[in-house]
Amino acid sequence: MEPILAVVIGILYASAIYMMLRRSIVKLVIGLMLLSNAANLLIFAAAGVERGAPPLIAKGAMQPEGLIADPLPQALILTAIVIAFGVLAFAVVLIHRAYEVVNADDLDKMKDTDT
Repeated sequence: MEPILAVVIGILYASAIYMMLRRSIVKLVIGLMLLSNAANLLIFAAAGVERGAPPLIAKGAMQPEGLIADPLPQALILTAIVIAFGVLAFAVVLIHRAYEVVNADDLDKMKDTDT
């Protein structure tokens, strides 16, 4: 499972960088979204893909018994998803406003409007 996940992460990073280097601002935002998904998958893969019980400690025990799932990567990924959604929403509003002003989604045309 991990080698397949590593290949998928690599493809996501490569496609995100490719999309972010395009001149269209819409493709830049799509690349930003792919980059955040690749980072989430990287955190998930680095934590180890294995099935385990919830990390609950029984009453009177000092530690959980058996194989448990690590909650830290799950919390990090959940936080990253929320932050990525906020950045994406801000970028979409920014693109909409920039398109209203410039009437183009080309980054070079938007650069000419800087004064």
